[in-house]
Amino acid sequence: MTKILFFCSPIGLGHATRDLAIINQLGLKSCKIISGSSAIQFFEKNNIKAVDAYTPPNFKVHNGKLEKSLKWLWSYYKYYKKCKEISEKIINSEKPNLIISDEDFASIAVAQKRGIPNIVITDILETKFTNGFGAIIEKKMNKTMQLMVQKANKVIMPESGMDENNIVRTGPIVRKIQKKREEIRGILNFKKKTVVLCAGGTEAGKFLIKQTIDAIKKIGLNIDLVLVSGPKINDVFGKNIRNLGFVENLHEIIYAADLVISLAGKSTIDESVVYGTPGIFIPIKNHFEQEDNAKELGFNFEDIFDLENLITQNISKDRNEQQQNGADIAGIEIKKILFGKNNH
Repeated sequence: MTKILFFCSPIGLGHATRDLAIINQLGLKSCKIISGSSAIQFFEKNNIKAVDAYTPPNFKVHNGKLEKSLKWLWSYYKYYKKCKEISEKIINSEKPNLIISDEDFASIAVAQKRGIPNIVITDILETKFTNGFGAIIEKKMNKTMQLMVQKANKVIMPESGMDENNIVRTGPIVRKIQKKREEIRGILNFKKKTVVLCAGGTEAGKFLIKQTIDAIKKIGLNIDLVLVSGPKINDVFGKNIRNLGFVENLHEIIYAADLVISLAGKSTIDESVVYGTPGIFIPIKNHFEQEDNAKELGFNFEDIFDLENLITQNISKDRNEQQQNGADIAGIEIKKILFGKNNH
């Protein structure tokens, strides 16, 4: 029997949500998941046990802008070295036949050193957080990451595009919806046009929450605002703000919404795209990945100051055409490695 270790990056919740989609697709509830931070709570809410092994560094975000990126990069490097120690102990103890890693490159480094078959799930092939001296360090880190990607048995990228070498581009990977939209709206008591505001798995979404609440008040339309504040935001934003807090079924909530407003993390964007819900996506300023994600959809950080117009324009839009879910393709590709076919 194949023993699988699934390492999930705990930086944000996007990795955990798409990993759950893959785990569900493969029926891998018996595999061992290693992660940390809020991802552990998320898996537990979905009745899947995960080992709380990693403590990731926090982004320093003020008024929606990423600050001290060089300091964060250095913190990330130290975190990566610590994760290598932790993952090596776990891998030595568990002796897996296969390692699947969603952007936890520490475990991939150990797997490749030990000659263990490995699958990488990633959105990016290089980072662009810093300039100047920091960029030199970052370039070296990128080269190391790219070498790991080249050596992996399979690389799954949840984006559109052509496959190449060992890279398979599956399109967005999200959880499958099992209920009808009107049924979910009934359960959630969504009676009016409903805007769902997602703040993400960290405190970076506070600025977006405040700006959105102000914009909704100014609009004055007969719409409901539902906040999903996530696991680390405990502020009270007003008596009339319905806050669902930290939920296990955000995918259903996004499907049921008429409009979703969120930071430009890939997971929420992908859910919006696959389920056909119109969205407004505001990137954290100076966060290269979120800025790239938002740009593809026609948004940028400055749009946070124009939410009044954007909400008015989008709240009555028809739902978009639903897109194919890449979870099916990801499942097929992982099974090829599981059963010894198409190894790189």
